[in-house]
Amino acid sequence: MSDATFADPDLTTFARLDGLGLQVVGQFLEPDRAILACRVTDANRTCRRCGAQGAPRDSVTRRLAHEPLGWRPTVLLVTVGRYRCAGCGHVWRQDTSKAAEPRARLSRGGLRWALEGIVCQHLTVARIAEGLGVSWNTANDAVLAEGRRVLITDPHRLDGVQVIGVDEHVWRHTRRGDKYVTVIIDLTPIRDGTGPARLLDMIEGRSKQAFKQWLSEREEAWRKDLQVVAMDGFTGFKTATTEELPDAVAVMDPFHVVRVRHEALCVRAEVRGLRRPAVAAARVKLRAA
Repeated sequence: MSDATFADPDLTTFARLDGLGLQVVGQFLEPDRAILACRVTDANRTCRRCGAQGAPRDSVTRRLAHEPLGWRPTVLLVTVGRYRCAGCGHVWRQDTSKAAEPRARLSRGGLRWALEGIVCQHLTVARIAEGLGVSWNTANDAVLAEGRRVLITDPHRLDGVQVIGVDEHVWRHTRRGDKYVTVIIDLTPIRDGTGPARLLDMIEGRSKQAFKQWLSEREEAWRKDLQVVAMDGFTGFKTATTEELPDAVAVMDPFHVVRVRHEALCVRAEVRGLRRPAVAAARVKLRAA
C-alpha cells in the first residue's frame, strides 16, 4: 500500500452507482441506514415522438433499495426530471432503466447483491431482506423475477446441453397445493470437467406427466442431442425419459446409488442384529437339555 496512488474520494464510484447512470449529490446517515440523494446523469432532452427539445417541467423522486455498505441498508433517493416537448406537448421522464427496472423497488446493484448472496454465500431471503432494508416479500419477489429473466427467458440457456439430471425437491414451508417440484439441471459441465452444474428449470409437481410435458415442450433437435439423463429410482422419471428420449441413456445418479447401497447395508445389519439374540437363545436351550 505504500506505493498506492490515491484518487479523490468519490462516493458515486464507492457505492458503485456510476454504472447505473446515477451520481450522488448528497448523503444522510442514520443509525440503521444510509440515504444517498442521487440525480440521473442522462441529460438527453430529445422528444421521442417528434425529435424536438423538451423544456424542464418538474421532477419526481424514486426510492430504491441499494446494496448495503458495511451491512447497513442503503437507500437511493433518485430525483427524476420531467420534460415537456415544445413542439408536440409530449411529457416524459428521464430514463432510469440503467438504475432499475420500471416500478422496481430494488436498484440493479441491490438486485445483483441479493442474487450473489443467495447463490454464492447461501444467505436466506430473510437475511437478504435485512441487508436491503426491505420486507421479505419484496426481496423474494425481486429475486424470483430476476431469476426468471436471467434463467427461464434466456433463449440460449439450453444450448450445448447433453447430460441432464432430474430430481424432486420438497418446499417444506408450503402450506397449500403440491409441496413437490421437479428440478432439472445441466450436468454437461460436470461430465466434461468444464465447470459446475447449473439449474435449467423447476416445474411444479413430481410425476411422470410433469417431466414428460417439460421434455415434449423442448425442440426436437435438442432432444435428439441429449445423451444421458441421471435420476433417482422414481419410475415416473424413467418412463418419461424412455417415451420422450428413446435415444438417451437413463442412469441413476451417484448420490442415489450410494444412498440405495447404504440403505441395503443398514437393512442387512438390522437383520443380523435381530438374528443374533435368537441364535444365542437357541444355544442356551440346547446346552440346558
